[in-house]
Amino acid sequence: MKLASVAIAAVFHTAVCAVVKLDSDGTPELEFEDLTVVGQTGAKIHTTFGDGVRGDFKIPLYLKDGLDPESKRQRRAERSRKMKSFTEQPLSNNTAILTNVKDYYYYGYIGVGNPPQKFSVVFDTGSSNVWVPGEACVSDACNEHRQFKNAGSTTFQSSPQKIQIQYGTGFIAGDVGTDTVQVSKSLVLRNQSFAMTSQEDKTFELPRSQFDGLFGLGFTGGAEGNIRSPVDSMVQENVLKSPLFGIKLRRDSLSGNGEITFGSYDTSYTNNLEWIGVYGDIFWATTMEGILYGDEPQNYLYGADKVSAASGVLAVEEKARASRKALLDTGSSLIYGDPFSLAAMSTRIGANPLTGEIPCPVLASLKPFHFVLGGKRFTMQPEEYIFHDPATGICEVQWMPVSDYLWIMGIPFLQTYYTVYDIKDHRIGLARMRQ
Repeated sequence: MKLASVAIAAVFHTAVCAVVKLDSDGTPELEFEDLTVVGQTGAKIHTTFGDGVRGDFKIPLYLKDGLDPESKRQRRAERSRKMKSFTEQPLSNNTAILTNVKDYYYYGYIGVGNPPQKFSVVFDTGSSNVWVPGEACVSDACNEHRQFKNAGSTTFQSSPQKIQIQYGTGFIAGDVGTDTVQVSKSLVLRNQSFAMTSQEDKTFELPRSQFDGLFGLGFTGGAEGNIRSPVDSMVQENVLKSPLFGIKLRRDSLSGNGEITFGSYDTSYTNNLEWIGVYGDIFWATTMEGILYGDEPQNYLYGADKVSAASGVLAVEEKARASRKALLDTGSSLIYGDPFSLAAMSTRIGANPLTGEIPCPVLASLKPFHFVLGGKRFTMQPEEYIFHDPATGICEVQWMPVSDYLWIMGIPFLQTYYTVYDIKDHRIGLARMRQ
């Protein structure tokens, strides 16, 4: 069952709240607090919701657990086999092949140092830092994965900088260094700063996390520690044919993996790409104007009606809700949004708002949901927003509540649309995926 213990997980994720306070100049400020994280300031995204309303929210990366024991055993054995044989696997010219783990996440490989030490990483559009386990790390998560050996690289440069990153699920801390990072045969970053972890929490332990580290694909503005992000390094070092990359994530049910192509994209999608603007210079986020069901007129995005309020006077919370943002995030396992909208969506299709379960026989009668992003409509069919486990006969929605104001369009959405990320012009192209 994909969303095992979903009720417990929902309680965990809804422990993200917004606190409204005034700046010294009297401007209302929204701060998001993750009540499940104690004593960690974490990495935050700083953004503007409009009309002077500002918000902080933590870097995403929401990883789902829930693999059954037999699947966990098989995945552990599969990962061990792949890691043992990886040194014999050639890197492609400009494309990284991604392994799909039960539609929870996708990982590929990079090389760090000279000669390159190989690591499996999640290529994450929802963060901007690169990190791998450090040799000095004693956390179980580090000991279960490959660890970077400083002395093994002739080009490694140390620094006194320390770093901590708090994700939506998961925490790491470590030291910052600079070295060569090889993404493919033709894509090599000569002076990329990255973190070597000295501490990783249980989120990154096996069998849940088969990858070693993360490769953030966001902009430098979203990087913790004022470190230049890899994508900005790619542009500055002029290693891309064109300043963009394309991502294709196939569904596990179709025995598909994924791929990320740097410097170009699958041109067979060119005529079908719908381009939307990127909001800010942090991550790959855009505006979100609505959620529609079938041909019904009701907008299920809570607070969207406030945009056209007759009085034109909005409370602070209403301003933020009327200026919703959505992040396209390859590092998040589900679609995450505000509890009000998601509860209404679940209720409309007959799903339990708390557990997410829905009777499988009703799937044939369901209509598509349309997400309005950047002013354009993107459709998900019932089989794309509902997960059906034929082994157990259980069906569940592929969304979960997190925050009132930020939506995260994770893997279920990105399996539906091929995406192209234009680094220079700050825009995203989406085309419906061909199966």
